[in-house]
Order: sequence, then C-alpha cells, then structure tokens
Amino acid sequence: MSAFSWHRFIAVLVKEFVQMRRDRLTFAMMVGIPIIQLVLFGFAINADPRALPAAVLSADNSVFSRSFVRAVENSGYFRVVSRIETQREAERLLAEGKVQFVISVPENFSRKLVRGERPVLLVEADATDPAATSNALAALLTLNQTALARDLGGSLAHLQNGPPPFELRVHRRYNPEGITQYNIVPGLIGVVLTMTMIMMTALAMTRERERGTMENLLATPVRPIEVMTGKIVPYIIVGYIQVIIILAAAKLLFSVPIVGSLALLSVVLIVFIAANLAVGFTFSTLARNQMQAMQMTFFFFLPSMLLSGFMFPFRGMPEWAQWLGEVLPLTHFLRILRGILLKGNEVAEILPSLWPIVAFLLVAAAVALRRYRETLD
Repeated sequence: MSAFSWHRFIAVLVKEFVQMRRDRLTFAMMVGIPIIQLVLFGFAINADPRALPAAVLSADNSVFSRSFVRAVENSGYFRVVSRIETQREAERLLAEGKVQFVISVPENFSRKLVRGERPVLLVEADATDPAATSNALAALLTLNQTALARDLGGSLAHLQNGPPPFELRVHRRYNPEGITQYNIVPGLIGVVLTMTMIMMTALAMTRERERGTMENLLATPVRPIEVMTGKIVPYIIVGYIQVIIILAAAKLLFSVPIVGSLALLSVVLIVFIAANLAVGFTFSTLARNQMQAMQMTFFFFLPSMLLSGFMFPFRGMPEWAQWLGEVLPLTHFLRILRGILLKGNEVAEILPSLWPIVAFLLVAAAVALRRYRETLD
C-alpha cells in the first residue's frame, strides 16, 4: 500500500466541501443550530424571572395598603397588571394563567394595623411551576418588616419596634409543596409528542420517496388530502398510546395529581397531535432524504423545548422570546395540560390557549397540502 498522499487527501477534502455546498440545507443546519443555541441560552433563558404579573384585590383603599403594593412592585419581582373586585375574578385569572399572583388586602386592614392587631395580607401564587415563583416569594416574605417603614411614624412608631405590624400569608395554589415533578412530568407529554410526531411523519414520507414507493402512490387516484389524513391518523393513535403510558407513569411513579377531565384532555390531544403531524408532513416535502428530515425536526424541536416554558420559566424570558414562544403550539399545550391536570380547568379556562393551536394547525395543514401538490407536479 502506498504512503500517505497529500494530493489525494486534498482532493477528498475539496470534494467534501463541494458536497457541503451542494447540500445547502445541511450546511444551513450546521451553522443555524449553534447560532440558535447561542442566542437562546445567552439571551432568552433566565432562571430568575422578574416583573411577574400580579392582580390586587383590595377591600381597604388606605395609605398602608397602597404603600404595601408599591413596595411589592419596587421589589422588581412583581408587576401589577390588574385591580379586581371579587374573589371569583381572582380564581379565574389564576386558573387561566393570566397572573402569577393575587394580593388580597382585607377589610379594615388599616384600622386593625393601627390598633396593633396584626392584620393578615394574603398572597395567592400560581405554583404549578415552582421555579417561576420561588425567588419572588422569597423576596416577598421580607416586606412585612420594611414595606410600611415610612408610614409608621409619629404616634405609630412603636409598631416598628416589635414584631412585624402585619402578617403576610402565602398560599401556593395547585402545588403547595413545590414538587418539581408536578410541573415536569406532565410537560413531558407535550415534549415527547412534539419530537416523535414530527420525526415519525417526516421520516416516513421521506423514506417512501427514497425507496420509490411514493411513485406507486402517486399513480393511484388518491387525492392529497386523502394521503395526508391517511398518513396522519395512525400516528394519532400512536400518540394516544404514548400519552396513556406517560400519564400512568405520572400517577403511579410520581403521584402527580390528575384533577381535571381526561376526556377534555383527549379532545385537545387530537388538535395538538394533528398540528405536529402537519409540521412533519411539511418537512417531508422539503427534505430530499431522511437525514435532512431529521435535521429539520431538530431545528423545530429545539426552540419548542426552550421557548415553551418546559425547561425554563416562560415569563423569565425577554419579550421578543415570549413572542416567538407564543407562535409554537407546545407553549399553549403545556398551559392547557398543566391547567387540566393540576388546576382542574374546564373548557372556558383552556379556550384562550386552545385557539392558537387550532390556528397553527390550519396554517401548517395548508402549507403541507400546498407543498404536497407541488411534489405531485
């Protein structure tokens, strides 16, 4: 065997670069994925969310209650977005996830405080994601000593010398013990479905084209919509099997509570699985081989996992990242999933998160059908 030849080595090296240049999609993935990871991990991911939305339910519009609310906002962890009148409205905002906290000031708060009776202020927190609320609640618990320091002067100065002038009581809703598995394990349903549904559909269609069986299918009088639905329905059944396995494991192994209706969840699953399958179908019309289909799947899956609120608190991300996350169906599905399982949400509470998934499904299905017709031509 001849010795190592630099001439042959350079020839092979040039050939590989030419191959990369011709395979533009693979080259774009090689450059794009590291850039996406750099941007998301460097700018979008934040484990210490601030300016979390809060609602105020105040039955005592005194200087003391206003001072406490201002102190809460000045902590940087809270942003008052709504002032409500009833406890029912507070329940609705927490159930729909529109606010992370509800601060309740009772009647006669100022009168009891002046008398030294230590009135109770209630803070209700949506604790379905413990990581999103833990730092905010830790900062909140120090405010009963300092929030009213400027107001307790003169004849009220003696209230600063003893115990805190009021009691701050925190009620962690839906996950009072702050168990991480209650948040992560249900979220795995959405993550697993997103990855497997898109990947299986994209690979299956691309494999048929590589093996030449697609030509036999095109020779039949089957219409594009019939091919698409015929390919999607089996994977919907597979998706349901995956969900059953994860839910059984969540209940038996991790004791995750299932408060809401599984029938309602099963209806939402059809929409979410179909949306992901439509994306996979679109990728199969773009990819020339199974490797490209796998690359596009990962290109979609990575932002979905990082921007949906599965791994990191959604409200901890900058506004531009939240806008991107709102486009992804996984973001809305996780809200619905956790809402049904942990909060017992019903149709009215999940509708604000359901219609974006439906809209995404319609757009993805339209693109998939159009791309499939182009492959027929």
